[in-house]
Amino acid sequence: MSTSVVPFSLKDAPALIERLLPVQKLSAEAYKEQMANVGKTLTALGSYWKGRKPLILNKACILGCLLPATNNPPRDLEVFELLMGMDMVSLEMRLEAKNDKQSRFFLGEHRSVGHHAPYRDWVQAACRPEECGDALFHHVWDEVNKHLGTHAQSFPELVEQLGVMRFGHRPRLADTFCGSGQIPFEAARLGCDVYASDLNPVACMLTWGAFHIVGGSPTSREQLAREQETLVKSVQSEIDRLGVETDGDGWRTKAFLYCMETRCPQSGWMVPLLPSLIVSRGKNAIAELVPDVRLKRYEIAVRSGVTSIELESASRGTVRTDGRGQDPYLFHTVGGTEYRTKISTLRGDFRRDGEATGNRLRPWGKGDFKEGADDVWQERLYCVHWMRQKVSGKSFDYEFRAVTEADLKREFVVESFVDQHLSKWQAEGWIPDMRIEPGEETSRLLRERGWTHWHHLFNPRQLLVNGLINRYAKTAALKFGVNQAANWNSKLSPWNNAPGGDSVNNTFYNQALNPLFTYGVRSSHYIVRQMELDCRNFPLGEVPRAVECKPANLLDREADIFVTDPPYGDAVNYEEILEFFIAWLRKNPLPEFADWVWDSRRALAVKGEGEDFRRGMVAAYKRMAECMSENGIQVIMFTHQSGSIWADMANIVWASGLHVTAAWYVVTETDSALREGSYVKGTVLLVLRKRQGTHKTTRDDLAWEIQEEVEKQVADLTGLNQQAKGLYRDENVFEDADIQMAGYAAALRVLTRYAVIDGRDMTAEAIRPRVKNETTFVDGLIAFAVNTA
Repeated sequence: MSTSVVPFSLKDAPALIERLLPVQKLSAEAYKEQMANVGKTLTALGSYWKGRKPLILNKACILGCLLPATNNPPRDLEVFELLMGMDMVSLEMRLEAKNDKQSRFFLGEHRSVGHHAPYRDWVQAACRPEECGDALFHHVWDEVNKHLGTHAQSFPELVEQLGVMRFGHRPRLADTFCGSGQIPFEAARLGCDVYASDLNPVACMLTWGAFHIVGGSPTSREQLAREQETLVKSVQSEIDRLGVETDGDGWRTKAFLYCMETRCPQSGWMVPLLPSLIVSRGKNAIAELVPDVRLKRYEIAVRSGVTSIELESASRGTVRTDGRGQDPYLFHTVGGTEYRTKISTLRGDFRRDGEATGNRLRPWGKGDFKEGADDVWQERLYCVHWMRQKVSGKSFDYEFRAVTEADLKREFVVESFVDQHLSKWQAEGWIPDMRIEPGEETSRLLRERGWTHWHHLFNPRQLLVNGLINRYAKTAALKFGVNQAANWNSKLSPWNNAPGGDSVNNTFYNQALNPLFTYGVRSSHYIVRQMELDCRNFPLGEVPRAVECKPANLLDREADIFVTDPPYGDAVNYEEILEFFIAWLRKNPLPEFADWVWDSRRALAVKGEGEDFRRGMVAAYKRMAECMSENGIQVIMFTHQSGSIWADMANIVWASGLHVTAAWYVVTETDSALREGSYVKGTVLLVLRKRQGTHKTTRDDLAWEIQEEVEKQVADLTGLNQQAKGLYRDENVFEDADIQMAGYAAALRVLTRYAVIDGRDMTAEAIRPRVKNETTFVDGLIAFAVNTA
């Protein structure tokens, strides 16, 4: 196949991402990375951030903005796949790196079968490209350089040369919604000058960690390991001095299990609130409620090794529901009589216009760290998980035990210590003293538990251990351990009793603040190991990279490329839930973080709904357009949820002075969507340029122009599929849904090119406030364009 060499200057050349992108292969790669969960490169810095776009997707967007679209599309695609590690040689190397049975199946005696296997099967069996290192790309540079007219032997060299050809300098990339830092990190790894910003300081901290911990030098990583070990020893020595995690007979605690307890208004008994009486399915351990008739309460015994019948009968505890979506209720039996009381009744909820507006729970005070004697909800320790090293070897014996008087004495020691030190530790910033502001997610903490300050989400043991970690975390990198400790050691950390579990899960196992009836507490030995940052090391070069804590509309840096993942349609209230971490870090921030505003600044957050969202997005993207070089390019990532998204995004694009040049859809979330072509959840990539001039048109002329543009787009992609047969093992590069998406993009490309349509100023139309149930002029145009497409 012939090659085409691009001209030396790419200033006015279209970018590859504006013409083609192998979305089917990219979907398989993105899904592979998403399913790695904690194995993803940046997750070790903070698994509590859920909305990470895959690094492979970010790489595709950045390279796609820099690479040119030439007059030889099949070769453009081949070169792009070489750089993405998607070519056959790279796939074989990725399979060899995996070195498992599936790899040997593909590469052994059934090599010919492997070569004809679907691409997604190769990807699922192989390592991810990022796991293979630079050696994966040694074979690509001759072909890449021949096609592009470059002389690179690494990604930073290629990126710099393409940047000079396109912009006159090494490319400057910005992300003003940087979140967990996925986009800025990948841009820095490729060799761009990078600017990142976010309104939330926790997001900025994660991005800083991506640059300086994951991207730190080997020397800095060794230093961090030494500092972590020193911190662990300091915390452990304090706990050992107090003697609150050992029984004096060689056993050390691994975890403590707590439950809420309340007085049943019908029977007068104090009843533990246990949704399940199963302590451990792996050990066949259960809790048994032993009535104490004299005191009208229950002792809680713990038995291990029970029969399977006994285990299953323990699956229903004292907190029950009669069906999905039903209100939970307290259930217990005394003398053959069953008593049931709704949890909402126990709280004394009262409602107005169908909404809960208050109850009789006592709001906790700043000095409270446990419940008061007369509170509706009490808490009790009901089981301790013990561990002891075996006589030979490094493994441990484990036991679940009921609570003894000695355990309660150790609890008293912890509570007394926290009582004596709480005010001082709060003043020093080692323990939170920050109020919980009301919000969609946070108001439930007061409504369901009476909690008013963030330290109320941690029991005395958690305040002790987490506070010690915060006290001894004296460098910026160690503060990541403080966040990890808070995430894995709060009253919102559920106990995992599943087979192979017997562990305390993290607070943010989902994207909400969920008060629990039972929870687990990690011992200091257990939690300090969790906070050690066991993440990969990808040392970044010396290219400039900066992180600022500021709103997107206050951008004051110029950039050539903007790649952003804004909070469109995002049901996660990050501006609320991240206060959980801000409360631990806001006082006396270390120099690296001192210039940031340690507040969520909820009022400034761009929310994914309504008029305020549109205004916030327009302000942000208008400012980005103003700071973008004349031949600059933007990629906006967002989740495609409904047809209305096109009208919203068209409004934002028009009002920001931009126009659409391409759109692609990448499946990132579900295997069923990947295999069945059913786009249940994924990511839309909207490619944008500055709108030039004030072109005018009418709707009648638009119809013909849209039809021609859509037909050309469909023909181009269909033709590329035909040329790809054989080269890609008889797989389509683009499926029907991809071509349909490209048709929508072609329609938007035509629409957003014009500043005036039917005599109407589209910028003014885009920012005009909406009236409920109104079909706006823009809505009508989008519907017209989509139908035409």
